[in-house]
Amino acid sequence: MKKLLMLAVALMLPTFAVYAETAGKGGNVSDAEIAHIVVTANQVDIKNGQLAKEKASDEDVKAYAHRMISDHTDVNKEAESLVKKLNVTPKDNEISKTLKSDGEKNIDKLKDMSGKEFDKAYIDAEVKLHKQVIDVADTKLVPNVQNEELKALLKKVRPSLVSHLEHAQKIQESLR
Repeated sequence: MKKLLMLAVALMLPTFAVYAETAGKGGNVSDAEIAHIVVTANQVDIKNGQLAKEKASDEDVKAYAHRMISDHTDVNKEAESLVKKLNVTPKDNEISKTLKSDGEKNIDKLKDMSGKEFDKAYIDAEVKLHKQVIDVADTKLVPNVQNEELKALLKKVRPSLVSHLEHAQKIQESLR
């Protein structure tokens, strides 16, 4: 379940808003593109978590960052295994490109922060991203994925996404 959680978390980045807009206009992504989005999103959240693990001043924020690194690393391993099994080559796309670019911008913003300012900005971003990914996964990804195993994986990940969101919200409250 931990691995599935990270797959879902990976999908939570702001580029899902781009996907939602594109899909709303009739543009759908393929399973190969969804696989690449998952891997890219996990990589972005791992980098965010690594920065938070180094810079966070609050122990709960550091523990959350450690959880994100561990969970997303596990999900990437699982995603890589699934795409090999399904003989799918992840395909770069506008969503994954935007995801990577947005992730780099977020890292640049967070790098200039420290202490409580960093902790709050990191956790606020995690709450926002998890809300977005849950919505996009529910309304766009799951309904459009073609492969049943990939669809099952996305569905199994949802409770993990909710758990990450609730964990981040709890920390967010304590940082006020």
